[in-house]
Amino acid sequence: MLTLKQDVIGKNVQFIDVRSPKEYNEGHIDDAINMNIAEVDNFIKQTQQLDKNKPVYLYCYTGGRSGKASKILAKAGFTSIYDFTGGWKAWSKDLD
Repeated sequence: MLTLKQDVIGKNVQFIDVRSPKEYNEGHIDDAINMNIAEVDNFIKQTQQLDKNKPVYLYCYTGGRSGKASKILAKAGFTSIYDFTGGWKAWSKDLD
């Protein structure tokens, strides 16, 4: 979580929440953009707008879906992928 706070929050980075739009609208981290991994074809289309040469930071609720998204991005040629494995669950617990 320390890296997320130091390297991502408030920075101009590619920060992706891969949860559903409903989950995203109920709360998300900083200015993450929502790309729903459950809709794989649409997710792949959306990621084509990202810069493959810049780091991409991902998270979901606990780490499962962001792990799947990481594999898709790696296969697509992204070189720096960071998966916040604690996800929204760990982040929101820190807010309490």
